[in-house]
Amino acid sequence: MPIRVQNDLPVKEILEQENIFVMDEYRAAHQQIRPISIGLLNLMPLKEDTELQILRSLSNTPLQVDVTFVRVSSHVSKNTSTSHIYKFYESFESIKNKKFDGFIITGAPVEQMPFEEVDYWEELKEIMEWTKTNVTSTLHLCWGAQAGIYYHYGIDKVMLSEKKFGVFPHHVRDRKIPLVRGFDDIFYAPHSRHTEVPLKELEADDRIRILADSDEAGVFLCMAEEGKQVFVMGHPEYDRMTLDTEYKRDCAKGLDIQIPINYYPDNNPDNKPNLLWRSHANTLYSNWLNYYVYQVTPYNLYGAPDFS
Repeated sequence: MPIRVQNDLPVKEILEQENIFVMDEYRAAHQQIRPISIGLLNLMPLKEDTELQILRSLSNTPLQVDVTFVRVSSHVSKNTSTSHIYKFYESFESIKNKKFDGFIITGAPVEQMPFEEVDYWEELKEIMEWTKTNVTSTLHLCWGAQAGIYYHYGIDKVMLSEKKFGVFPHHVRDRKIPLVRGFDDIFYAPHSRHTEVPLKELEADDRIRILADSDEAGVFLCMAEEGKQVFVMGHPEYDRMTLDTEYKRDCAKGLDIQIPINYYPDNNPDNKPNLLWRSHANTLYSNWLNYYVYQVTPYNLYGAPDFS
């Protein structure tokens, strides 16, 4: 069902070419239903790539999804044009008096820095605190998940001996939880990170429930407060070629980077990568939107004082 976007958003044409139902603002305004309101705090450097990936992931649901792109004011993006950001993104200051059914906090290429050294950390802390009262459920991705667990539960990330890079098998711990409904016993998902939140520390905290993990890649999916906070340690939204782009970019820079695991057929970077994770990624986003956003959010969203 439809993703509602601004009429002239550049990735709209790509989504339409992929046969994804994209609804423009005019048509959405004339439907007699209330769309699900999702805020997307996009901290990734290539904003348009992430927009495309997240919108694609949100599209496989019978709900009408109205997405608001949000930016931090304390950081200037060097990889996306200022005109694009100011045209399509809202500052946190301009939306902080609103309420959202769901909110997504993406990853960011700052994972090797202490959280307190990230230039927008104080603003991000304010945003994460704000989600407690203004958002029904918040989905944190990769570094965003590490940041959320550190802020809300005080568990810090640790450096890995080498980058966790590739597509890894994971197993579901408890399939009775709606967030993993429809998952196979073993499923694949991409990872691209230098840090992790230790499994033992998450297991020791009874506020956090681990739903899926990997012998090779560690924790993939966990949640807290019955799904009000959801943490995804990998990148299920990545498209087929994202890891390929990262690998060849780092090779061109002369960096010491290994070939992504379980990614290229015959482990040959000249081969087209296999897409092994799309169906489970779609299921994850659909489950989140349905069971943790749509089913529990108040119909009169703006009339609700808070969600506590």
